[in-house]
Order: sequence, then C-alpha cells, then structure tokens
Amino acid sequence: MSQNMSQIQETKIVSADATALGVFGLSLVTFVASTQKLGWTGGTIYLMPWALFLGSIAQIWAAAVDFKRNSYFGAIVLGAFGLFWIAVTMHWAIANGLFGTVPAAADTKQFGYACFGYLFFCCFITVAAFEANKAFGIIMVLILVLLGSLGLQLVGVNPGLFGMTAAWAEFSIAMVGFYASGAIFLNTFFGRTLLPLGAPMGWIKKSG
Repeated sequence: MSQNMSQIQETKIVSADATALGVFGLSLVTFVASTQKLGWTGGTIYLMPWALFLGSIAQIWAAAVDFKRNSYFGAIVLGAFGLFWIAVTMHWAIANGLFGTVPAAADTKQFGYACFGYLFFCCFITVAAFEANKAFGIIMVLILVLLGSLGLQLVGVNPGLFGMTAAWAEFSIAMVGFYASGAIFLNTFFGRTLLPLGAPMGWIKKSG
C-alpha cells in the first residue's frame, strides 16, 4: 500500500540589518536639533522635517526590520525613540501654531515630565547597551544626560545651566552616533570589523 508523502517547504525571508539606518536617523536629528539649542540656528519649525523623517520614520522602519530579524535590542530601542521624535515633532508643530493658536493653558512642563519618563526607561536600556557594544553604551549615557538636563530645563530648574548641558549632550550623541552608524555600515558590508564599536562590557551574562 503506497502512501503519499507530502513535503513541507519552508520559506525563510532574510532581512538586511537596518541598524545603521536607525542610528543614522538618530544622529542626524540630534545634530540638527542641537544647533538650535546651542544657538547656531533659530526656531524649531525647520527642525520638524528632520525630526519626522529621520528621527521618527527612519528609526521606526529600522525597528520594524529588527522585529522581523528577532533583534530584540534594536527593535525596542529604535522603536521607542522613533515614537519619541513623532511626539517631539507634534510638540513643535503645536508650539509653532500649525494647528491654530496655542492655548494660554499650554504647559511645556509636560514635555519635561515626558523626558523624565524616557529617562527612567533609558536607565534599563543603558545596561543592555553596554552589553551590546561600548559605542551604544556611550550613546545611551549621553542620552541620559540629555533627557535629564532637558527635563530639568523644561520644568524650570536652572534653565541656563541645564539647557546648555542638554545642548552639548545632544551634539555629542550625534557625533558618536555618526561614527557608530558608519562603523555598522562598513563592518556589515565587508563582513569584518573595519571600525571597532568596542567589545561588550561583560558585566551580565545572557542565559543560554
């Protein structure tokens, strides 16, 4: 008696590593935004395209790819910051009157408390970042400084000091990020380490 054997064919969809794109998006938007904080440029209305397309869409796109690749760290971190920059873009759009007159009751301190919320979450991310590579760890430490300083500035605590601290932290994020995105791109393209990102710290070992 013959038996018909059915074969199950699995199709695996391979996605390229989009981390370089996501980190570049973060670097570009922090670079442009830092020029406003440092007083090199003025206003926020022309920051919005960079925040929307590079800060948010590029990072969310990269996060979506990382979800498909089961890259947990990149998916969560890039996704979280992509959403952050959408909210920042909306904040600037409202402040610039693009949705009509800004109500007198509008309180920018709420943005400050949002920075504190991200600060709390980024404390956990920073631990994992140092176990990815040192470049990511440095970026996350600078992000902690940025979020803490910006939050304090927005709630009215020594705005001059913390505003300038936030500006230079943001600028530094961009510089380290440009290096990291370039290193990831070249290392991935050539399949070997051309530009080092720094070995993981090895403080906490993953199970399995």
